Amino acid sequence: MAGGLAVLVPDPDHPGARELRVDGAPQSHVDPHDPLRLVFSYQRRLGHVIDLAAPPGRPLDAVHLGGGALTLPRYLAATRPRSVQQVAEPDVRLTEFVREHLPLPRGARIRVRALDARELLERLPGDSADLVVADVFAGARTPAHCTGVEFVDAARRVLRPTGILAVNVTDGPPLTHLRARTAALTDRFAEVCLAAEPAVLRGRRFGNAVLAASDAPLPVAELSRRNAAGPSTARLLAGAELRDFLAGARPLTDADAAASPAPPAGTFD
Repeated sequence: MAGGLAVLVPDPDHPGARELRVDGAPQSHVDPHDPLRLVFSYQRRLGHVIDLAAPPGRPLDAVHLGGGALTLPRYLAATRPRSVQQVAEPDVRLTEFVREHLPLPRGARIRVRALDARELLERLPGDSADLVVADVFAGARTPAHCTGVEFVDAARRVLRPTGILAVNVTDGPPLTHLRARTAALTDRFAEVCLAAEPAVLRGRRFGNAVLAASDAPLPVAELSRRNAAGPSTARLLAGAELRDFLAGARPLTDADAAASPAPPAGTFD
């Protein structure tokens, strides 16, 4: 594959389910028999945002930046039938590999486009999406051009006034990258919240954080409740708590952006 060696690892507990790994880094988990089962904790947190982006069952116009095994597009198609979804995945061979071994469900209105995340955003009309999910990784790192305010501006242009941008960010101590990514959202959107496991927020280990941003009110209380439940408890920061976490961090721009930090050795062992 263009982005590295891709393999599908069987899930021993669920026949037919597979985990996609690229160069050894876990990218996605798909259970074709149960698309509502989100195994990775960060995907569950993104799923909470999807669930609360509109009343239950209402179709969404959604854009996914980063395809992988198309776990979240499958989830949205199952929870919100008739949703129209576009996916940016520049690795054509990866998409072919995934669709051959994990076919999309019939009737799912999911179009995978062989474009970089920024390219797709630039081609889409303004005010055309209810939801943009940014889960952009080349191997285990987010490319630099998808980390700064210009990237956020491109996503915000595509969103409708009540739309939500959801972002998966990986970082470790001292959380410089996560704070800069969060600052880019708070600089551009009226409301922002962040969910991550307490050990990640305290800078004790490398991990995922999920950000949600909108110019409309976010369902912070319900997001907080859902993130606190389940097999992997997360803490949600918003308002004054989020400002304290930022500690004056400034957003990245294309001129000074850098790829997200590489995971420490042994992270995926």
